[in-house]
Amino acid sequence: MAILLILLVPLIGLAFWWHGRGATLTRACRWRLDRRVGPGHWRCATCGATCDLDPGNEPRHCLRPPATDGHG
Repeated sequence: MAILLILLVPLIGLAFWWHGRGATLTRACRWRLDRRVGPGHWRCATCGATCDLDPGNEPRHCLRPPATDGHG
């Protein structure tokens, strides 16, 4: 039983790593392809960030500018 527990802990860690390796910290971003502007122009429906990439590629990270806190 102890051997099974020793094997189970690294396997759970490996499963979390495998699941999260393609994820980013921008789950709120919703990228939409805006063909009115160009063939590879993307716009985030949530934060309004834009970028131009090759057609067929989608942005994976949030590109919105960092928020200022008003203290400088």
